[in-house]
Amino acid sequence: MRDDRPVQRFDSVAGGLVVGTAVRATIISHERWGVMAQVLGHESVGASVDGGYIDSPSGSSRALPAEYPPVGAQVGALVVEVDRYHPPIWIRLTTRAADLREFSRPCGCCGRPTNLSPGGDGVTVDVRSSDGPGCASFVAHRSCLADRLNPDFNGDRARVNAVGHHQPP
Repeated sequence: MRDDRPVQRFDSVAGGLVVGTAVRATIISHERWGVMAQVLGHESVGASVDGGYIDSPSGSSRALPAEYPPVGAQVGALVVEVDRYHPPIWIRLTTRAADLREFSRPCGCCGRPTNLSPGGDGVTVDVRSSDGPGCASFVAHRSCLADRLNPDFNGDRARVNAVGHHQPP
């Protein structure tokens, strides 16, 4: 028997943020592993930047604590992950200059890198259920995702290939 009460969806918070979204963030503290941040416009959601996602002028694979952006600084960043699987929602960011120029992640279908920067070949897929809250996400090449859809779903295949490319004026 179906329960007709609406699902209490915590996972809709920060719904406009997906992997690859450019944001501005304020650094709010230094930690031994990286920094805590606050994404402008999404202040109620926790955010962080791991030291491996901060440029290291010394050439280290992870930024050294002395290389972290200062507390209070506003920085440009990209969303690397939005964890909406269970509360609280958490955003992981990158501030690396190379990622800000061109950002790629492995495709969830084929495993090869897909470009999530504007004009790139990647999309973020959110998986939700009507049975309860929580959201899982993965990135994919547009072509990989479209090729896996039923060939009879022409409209869905066309939308996968068009989403984000045709913005309303």
